[in-house]
Amino acid sequence: MTAKPRDIEKAAGVLRAGGLVAFPTETVYGLGANAEDSAAVARIFQAKGRPPSHPLIVHLGSAEHLADWVQDVPETGRLLAEHFWPGPLTLVLRRGPRVPLEATGGLETVAVRVPDHPVALALLSAFGGGVTAPSANRFGQVSPTTAHDVHMELGDAVDFVLDGGPCEVGVESTIVDVTGETPSILRPGGVTREDLEAVLGRPPAVQSTSVVRVPGQHPSHYAPRARVVLVEPEKVVAEAELAQELGHRVGVLLPPSFTDTPVKAHAVAPVPGSMVAYARGLYGFLRELDQRGCDLIVASLPVEEGLGLAIANRLRRAAGPRTTA
Repeated sequence: MTAKPRDIEKAAGVLRAGGLVAFPTETVYGLGANAEDSAAVARIFQAKGRPPSHPLIVHLGSAEHLADWVQDVPETGRLLAEHFWPGPLTLVLRRGPRVPLEATGGLETVAVRVPDHPVALALLSAFGGGVTAPSANRFGQVSPTTAHDVHMELGDAVDFVLDGGPCEVGVESTIVDVTGETPSILRPGGVTREDLEAVLGRPPAVQSTSVVRVPGQHPSHYAPRARVVLVEPEKVVAEAELAQELGHRVGVLLPPSFTDTPVKAHAVAPVPGSMVAYARGLYGFLRELDQRGCDLIVASLPVEEGLGLAIANRLRRAAGPRTTA
């Protein structure tokens, strides 16, 4: 925990005054505003260049505050909160009157979670309310996992940045809709499908699309400047070398089974064999390849088990179709 108590108090004051505070969570750094201040919430969308129809997550200091922000909490929601909060799990519930529609993208549902990071929890405690916070980066781009990333991405658009060191999980929270009969994963993340099944006693549904809008569902998301191409693991080296021969400055996310294979490419980032380590480092790898001047990144999807499901989701979004101005 690098942020000092005086930094926490200053950040809480900035939130009370309607300002924006970037703060660390166990997943990624968030761009926070007072969840009950519609004008402050609007500043988040402006700073990120985020469409106002895209809902935000409300961060709470404790599960004890949940009933203050939602209309009702079904038993499934209580069970998941009990097991995974604080932690990288977001629950979608019916919006309570304290949550302005600006924070939910106009929806009558709200996404809430209790983060598992000492700096985030200290800030929420000092502030004494809910904090809306998407990732602290420009909309659609690579999420920040260090305070340095935030400064590089948003600069003066943030009133104060709390430095809590590198994020431990490295990919965003799992979002689970518990408003229906069957819990549904709307975004895979730091809590795995297998973790949820162990608690629920049945497998949750995994939705590729849903009626409920939640963060991270845009076709192109978590994307570096370089274009991302996904191929089978055994084709990564050949695809990279061909693209390099064709004049691209190629970056490679080299699968673990090929880390000893020489690759003729502009830059190579070896992928860890551990999915925990891969998730923690994924956004850093993408940023590094951007910073080294790559215009094309060749990667493959991991096995979609455990955290591999979340990593595959992020890579597919990073490789998704991009709109052009």
